[in-house]
Amino acid sequence: MVTKWTGREAGLLRFAMRKSGKEIAELVGVNPRQVTRWEGRGETLSLSLLNQAALDTLLARASPEDQQRFAALLTDRAAAEHDERAEELLRTDPRTSRHPGDGKLMVLVEEGIHPAGAENRSLWLDAFRIDLYPTTNSEYERFVQATGHRPPQHSGRKDAALPTWPPTPWSG
Repeated sequence: MVTKWTGREAGLLRFAMRKSGKEIAELVGVNPRQVTRWEGRGETLSLSLLNQAALDTLLARASPEDQQRFAALLTDRAAAEHDERAEELLRTDPRTSRHPGDGKLMVLVEEGIHPAGAENRSLWLDAFRIDLYPTTNSEYERFVQATGHRPPQHSGRKDAALPTWPPTPWSG
């Protein structure tokens, strides 16, 4: 679940497991002051490989409920960071805007010659706007329900644990 542990993720795991800093320190095998330091430095602190391995083990041994809480906290944090980046883009880049229908962030692709197709043929395209981020499973599902549009045929697999994150339905 975690590719690189920082103080932020360590703090989220402690919160998800509903443990004190001292309790987490005992489980990981570090001094309680170290846990306080991790959380205080947040994302600016990359934990040592030994501590990352210990946190990986702790997470793997956590109850399914603790694991689900941790995943939800990570997802909520990622969504908040996504929203912060989107708002910054809207303020600083005049090519970005929100779609009037669904509010998704879009960017202007200027008219001009663009490579297209498997052969990358040069093709003249008028200016258009395109979503900056992939469509999520839940966004696509809302579109289908609102429009009655028939979804494309695919494997039918959809990760129920990640309803708001790609892969999109058409990627199988």
